Amino acid sequence: MLDHRLVEILACPEDKGPLLYFEADEFLYNPRLRRRYEIDDGIPIMLIDEATTLDPGEHDEIMQRATEAGIEENFAP
Repeated sequence: MLDHRLVEILACPEDKGPLLYFEADEFLYNPRLRRRYEIDDGIPIMLIDEATTLDPGEHDEIMQRATEAGIEENFAP
C-alpha cells in the first residue's frame, strides 16, 4: 500500500499525466498510453522500459474494474 500523499503526486514518466491506482492489485495504470506500472514491496516501478503495455482487451478489462471499484485518476491535469 502506497502512502496517499505519494499517490497524489505520482505521474506517468512518459506523458506526465495522472494515473489510476489499483491498491489491492499493487499497480498504477495510465489509460492514455495503456501502460501498467507495478508496485514492488511498496515501491512504484516508474521506469518506462519496465512498464507493461496492455492490449485493447486488457485495457477494457482494467477500465471496467476501475469503473466498478470507483477508481479515479490521482490528480486533475
